[in-house]
Amino acid sequence: MTANFDSARFRHVLGHLPTGVVIVTGLDAQAQPVGVTIGSFVSVSLEPPYVGFFIGKSRSWPDISKGTLFCANVLSDAQTELCWRFAKDPVDGAASRFDGLDWQKSSSGLPILPGVIASIDCAVESVTPAGDHQLVLGRVTSLNTTDVKAGAMVFYKGKVGGVAIHGV
Repeated sequence: MTANFDSARFRHVLGHLPTGVVIVTGLDAQAQPVGVTIGSFVSVSLEPPYVGFFIGKSRSWPDISKGTLFCANVLSDAQTELCWRFAKDPVDGAASRFDGLDWQKSSSGLPILPGVIASIDCAVESVTPAGDHQLVLGRVTSLNTTDVKAGAMVFYKGKVGGVAIHGV
């Protein structure tokens, strides 16, 4: 990084770009559910069907990546508590972020969280170093939407909120 680069300013300016919020879930080596909140999930390619996200320092991602599969749970704007639950370490004596959650299995056997608006099962295609993060490229194996009518959650200026497009 250059000596004059202001990383705080960089973060502030890029915070003005809203991003969708997902929780990436998977299973650890003992087949226990693990997950982490991601604010950089993106569609990459239609053919082949790829999605991607950037992951920084995370205790959960190494456990998920060992299984080579992950599920992106697209959050609704009503799931703020769930977003922060998976962004931080378990609290209040909980052993897992999944404590008390009634989750379901996807077609690949991965955790789908309650109340999400969509889920996307993927196989890890590649993990590429990208500065202080890693770029994870996933090949989509299964796609699902739910009947949840809420809008999508977005991350904007350091906070989560919602977005809904009128007429949709």
